[in-house]
Amino acid sequence: MPRAKNGDVEIEYQSFGDGQPETILMVNGLGSQMTRWPEAFCEKLVAKGYRAIRFDNRDTGLSTWPESAYTLADMARDGIAVLDAAGVKKAHIAGVSMGGMIVQRMALDHRERVLSMTSIMSTTGAPEAFKSTPEAAAVLNVPPPDPKADFEAFVKNRMANAVTIGSPAYPWTDEENRARVIAEHQRAFNPKGVVRQRNAVGADGDRTEALKRLKLPVVVLHGADDPLLMKVGGEATAAAIPGAELRIIPGMGHDLPPGLYDTFVDAITAAASRAKANA
Repeated sequence: MPRAKNGDVEIEYQSFGDGQPETILMVNGLGSQMTRWPEAFCEKLVAKGYRAIRFDNRDTGLSTWPESAYTLADMARDGIAVLDAAGVKKAHIAGVSMGGMIVQRMALDHRERVLSMTSIMSTTGAPEAFKSTPEAAAVLNVPPPDPKADFEAFVKNRMANAVTIGSPAYPWTDEENRARVIAEHQRAFNPKGVVRQRNAVGADGDRTEALKRLKLPVVVLHGADDPLLMKVGGEATAAAIPGAELRIIPGMGHDLPPGLYDTFVDAITAAASRAKANA
């Protein structure tokens, strides 16, 4: 696969529908690889007439794993580097969870490169808009078993975590859940990167006041039943951005199950369509 460069960091990315006139750049959440935007999902965007680009954030997947600290602004520049490498001047951007925070930072710092934004199951960085249930918080705060010592215990832990934060109305089967855990571990496993990414999120602080200055089409999508980043995060994001459309989805938690592919695609393309109408 092609790679983009931002200084000493190389970013692994993949493009679908290269002949399409407009591009949607998709940004992942904490510790998650670009495969969390499955190929079947990307092809749905292509079928709507868009080029779809997914990538591994730094410290994740096949991208560079830095040993020193970095910022959310650095991660936003990684996304811009991907657009540069792919030959894209302006793009629609969509991010989930931490990826939603990254696309917010991209829109703030690189407004000239952004056509529209979709912030999904994310938040503004304000402490009062970052709430989790105790069980969901434990998914982030309690380390998993060492896969080298007991791989089966590791797999079961990750499967249980996925159920804890997942969408109650759109559950994965045990077979699907297990296969995803194993495939992701085989592709890359970097727990130290999660720590550095969490530090970058925390250091970025509260973006509420800055978000009030954004002037672009925005859709904010959030699950009514999200236990990891509760819906107050989406509500705060939409309230901060002038003209943002808020979509709260019943039965949606903190994941992207196949049953919600069309919901996500509709939100992303709605923002993109508004950008076309404004143009």
